[in-house]
Amino acid sequence: MAIKETIPVHELAQALYSINRHAKTAPEPKHLYHIKKETINRLLKEKRAEKVGLHFSDHPKFSNQHSTLLIKVADYYFHIPPTKDDFKQLSHLGKLDQSYRNPQSKMSLSQAKKIVYNYIDWQPPGKKKRTVSRRKYSSSYFTPSSLGKMEWPPAKTHRNR
Repeated sequence: MAIKETIPVHELAQALYSINRHAKTAPEPKHLYHIKKETINRLLKEKRAEKVGLHFSDHPKFSNQHSTLLIKVADYYFHIPPTKDDFKQLSHLGKLDQSYRNPQSKMSLSQAKKIVYNYIDWQPPGKKKRTVSRRKYSSSYFTPSSLGKMEWPPAKTHRNR
């Protein structure tokens, strides 16, 4: 736990900003959104982030209006899916307010992921040390000969004498 708390909240906010920016254009954004949500939930538990309120999303799901939860981390704002309790406890801010703009950050995605992975103790699934294995050579062009593989002298003949 000591390592996580040494990561400044502003650095985590910049990492989240970079991850969020990349997730919006990524062909497979699921993992990026997952680590963003995990990080924000941990920051909320540690009281290093705060819930601001609810916004209507700019991107309705299946033509249905839905709300997102606005979170403030340092000087940055992020949206995550709200829980049922969020609807009961927080005020609805209405339409997404464009005045909530994040400061620019030039952190690379790889650096951002490193910071967040360290913070949430994330390990890639199935990433174990590789064992060096020798592959048996096979080729569709080469058929090994059976010459030299026969027992000599023959141990037993199958002919009846």
